[in-house]
Amino acid sequence: MVISAPLCHGFLPFSAVAKESSACSRRRRLVSPPAAAPVQSLPRRRTRPLCECFDLHQQMVPFAESWARQKSIVKRRKGLVDSDEDHTDTLIALQHPPVYTLGTGSSEEFLHFDVEDSPYEIHRIDRGGEVTYHGPGQLAMYPIINLRYHELDLHWYLRSLEDVIIRALHSTFSIKASTVKGLTGVWVGDQKVAAIGIHCSRYIVYHGLALNVTTDLAPFERIVPCGIKDRRVGSIKEILQKNSSGRELNDAELMDIAYESLIKEFAEIFQLSLEPSTDLYLQPR
Repeated sequence: MVISAPLCHGFLPFSAVAKESSACSRRRRLVSPPAAAPVQSLPRRRTRPLCECFDLHQQMVPFAESWARQKSIVKRRKGLVDSDEDHTDTLIALQHPPVYTLGTGSSEEFLHFDVEDSPYEIHRIDRGGEVTYHGPGQLAMYPIINLRYHELDLHWYLRSLEDVIIRALHSTFSIKASTVKGLTGVWVGDQKVAAIGIHCSRYIVYHGLALNVTTDLAPFERIVPCGIKDRRVGSIKEILQKNSSGRELNDAELMDIAYESLIKEFAEIFQLSLEPSTDLYLQPR
């Protein structure tokens, strides 16, 4: 079973018996083979399971390196699934140098430049959804989760990631954020402040969320972010400055605060015990 969920648009039905299926940003229902036996969620443990946490939230890690590392972790964990030895989830937090990413079915019509003359690196990757931008000041968090120990439901997973962001913005910054029906991500008014995109294979999900904390929003003007033409992109810093009459805010401090709030809400919503780890072998810039 392979599923790519949109970074931008909100549909993702999850069939526990689907095989080699994919989901794009438009609505499409997966059809399950009638003879296959459903996979059951494993019993919840009484104590919180461990989640190794790689904290690189103040470091710039090239997108290709972080993506390769995610795939390496997923490959290792898939090998542990059949013997029921895959007991530890993973969370990676970092920033990227400027880069555009496109999902598996992304259209180049949402690019306002020639792909052969892009202002930044471009990567077409194994998530659903259209083009988006990653760059300094944006907090990327990549959970690698075995849904067998949570819920075998991608709707639940996507909505849970949205809840992590919404709760963090409210509890820490007093920002009232929400979702938009039919779309995936988090908005403050008509500004999208966080994008979510995932890939699922053998019930292990990866990729994750990107929250604009102090991001320079200008690179988003060179694309139609997530293929959504009638909404704009915002950042925590921009929203806070408007609410504080333009008072200057410290970028590094805002990033630290956002990171601490997100991992706290992530641990609560997914009922995980985060264990700091440094053994990721990534090369920050």
